[in-house]
Amino acid sequence: MRCDHLQSRLAPCEAWSNITNQTACQPASGISQIMSGSTLSSEVVTACLVILLLATHAYALHSTVSLPWGWECVLGYQCVKKDATENAGLMTLNTCKLSCTSDGFLWPMPTSSLIHGDISLFLVDNIAFESTCHGEVCNLLQEAFAIFKDNLQRYHPAYSQGKAPWRGPWDAATLAHTLYVEVTVSEEVTELVLHMDESYELTVTTAGDVTTATITAPTYFGARHGLETLSQLVDYHETADALMVVTATVTDAPVFPYRGLLLDTSRNYVSVATLERTLDGMAANKLNTLHWHITDSHSFPLVLEGLPNMANYGAYSTREVYTLDQITALKEYARVRGVRLLPELDAPAHVGNGWQWGEKEGLGNLAVCVNQEPWQEFCVEPPCGQLNLANPEMYNVLSSVYHEMFNMFLPSDLFHFGGDEVNINCWNSTQEIFDWMTENNYGVDEAAYYKQWSVFQEKARELFLKASGYDDIQGILFTSGLTAPEHVESYVNKSNYIIQIWSTEDDPIIGDLLNRGYRLIFSNYDAWYLDCGMGAWVGEGNNWCSPYKGWQTVYMNNPYEIAKTQTGSTHKDLILGGEATLWTEQADDAVIDSKLWPRGAALAERLWKNPEGGWYGAEPSFIHHRQRLVKRGIQAERIQPQWCHQNEGLCYL
Repeated sequence: MRCDHLQSRLAPCEAWSNITNQTACQPASGISQIMSGSTLSSEVVTACLVILLLATHAYALHSTVSLPWGWECVLGYQCVKKDATENAGLMTLNTCKLSCTSDGFLWPMPTSSLIHGDISLFLVDNIAFESTCHGEVCNLLQEAFAIFKDNLQRYHPAYSQGKAPWRGPWDAATLAHTLYVEVTVSEEVTELVLHMDESYELTVTTAGDVTTATITAPTYFGARHGLETLSQLVDYHETADALMVVTATVTDAPVFPYRGLLLDTSRNYVSVATLERTLDGMAANKLNTLHWHITDSHSFPLVLEGLPNMANYGAYSTREVYTLDQITALKEYARVRGVRLLPELDAPAHVGNGWQWGEKEGLGNLAVCVNQEPWQEFCVEPPCGQLNLANPEMYNVLSSVYHEMFNMFLPSDLFHFGGDEVNINCWNSTQEIFDWMTENNYGVDEAAYYKQWSVFQEKARELFLKASGYDDIQGILFTSGLTAPEHVESYVNKSNYIIQIWSTEDDPIIGDLLNRGYRLIFSNYDAWYLDCGMGAWVGEGNNWCSPYKGWQTVYMNNPYEIAKTQTGSTHKDLILGGEATLWTEQADDAVIDSKLWPRGAALAERLWKNPEGGWYGAEPSFIHHRQRLVKRGIQAERIQPQWCHQNEGLCYL
């Protein structure tokens, strides 16, 4: 142990130069030197004594435990814990997990990987970076490299507030070794779109005192994924107090182009810091879409400069809002990490609080059934609210909302319209809408309201496209009455919309939509709803979609197999991917990390690799990756006791 890290604290001490010239901390000697100094004030002497005693205590805690264990790579895939006093040549746990298997505990599993197993120790300051790129891509790569270096710092067990106390001592080979990272990106593409090429190739080789990591990719987003994989080929060496890197070859590309998480920030507000942490977790798992369910009937936390009343009436408090500056920063934070922010304005249902101001401003009722009771008659959960189809001013306000939202999130090739859980009784029991339907001879039966719902949806799409200035932005809709077999081809144009499945894997609507040629995103609630399995938040018992969806269930949910079961074909041309959803009736900043992670990582491997094997073979890598997420500051839920992480294959049933 060296004393260099105490220099700034001991600088006032006259005896400092004598203390730091020693190769190891000798607090007793230092104390005697300080006590003998005649020019130090009593306050400085006391401070120096406290610092030296704390250093002595910390060093004692560090050195009093000597573990006899080491690990051996057995059969080329399993790290087995053994007594080092009885077995020579054992490795540290991190060394074994880095080098034992062919995939090196990489997550998500790459398309193709080969761990060569040669390990070199190096220091975090001995990393060089060079990029071959064009324009703004070069700036993005510099930012991605800074994140890469910070991720390596976080491997140190004492990392805190952006720093790690690397202390050594190190041998000459470790001090001399350099990790040279070379990245080449051929295309000047800086915005993520649906069918982006996210592939990359990575080789890590060592010659002498230099390890060279070479990443080549068509786009920045593939190169960023390559840096993420490289960070997982590095780990902390427990006894050398240094980093280590393993030689490897990786060729990689995702199976599904759309790999997402939905996060609801209306039912409970979610802070920007938590959103950023969510994006960090997504980057670590190569997920590429954060579907932001910003508003709902509960609240409207989005600050719109042209429509301040939306947040004035809709926010929970003046601090629980999202401003243009915050969203601009979040969008860039996401882009650097290879993630698109996909905004959603759910309508015509799931609106309410935030829309009540229209009548006071002379615009009439923009929404109806807002907070109406008894809620069970007008919506699926409190509070209720739906847009007022009979009020033309509603469309003017909606157009303004779309205009500001597009400018906040541009550029984007996707927009989510929500569009589910419309309550026909809400509209039919509202006198203004009933009279409007009657006066226009639309009828007032269920079919008539479905027709007007479809008219609204087409008007909403036209308003959004006009606000954006583009005509090729794809809309996304949740499954609903409009997508039912008797309505879908009349009301939902397959060229304009992607359908998001949120029912169950055996719902025949899946096969019906695929057979009709609709593109799908899977979020079937029996596997990918992460809010399920809690106590009821209205009434008693468990919530509606119980039971809890364990990581194994998330991992085994295979969209291609679901499609094949229902139709006899995998429909790879129509299934774009999937997303796990976290509706926040019972979640906020305090628990979002543990609800999303590490189950979100199970989703990520399904969507990136779509592995053929079951969850059991993935478990050791999954457990290790959960540890990796925690090191990165994500409070991922514990899956097993630490003993299982150290004793692979022994926690089975």
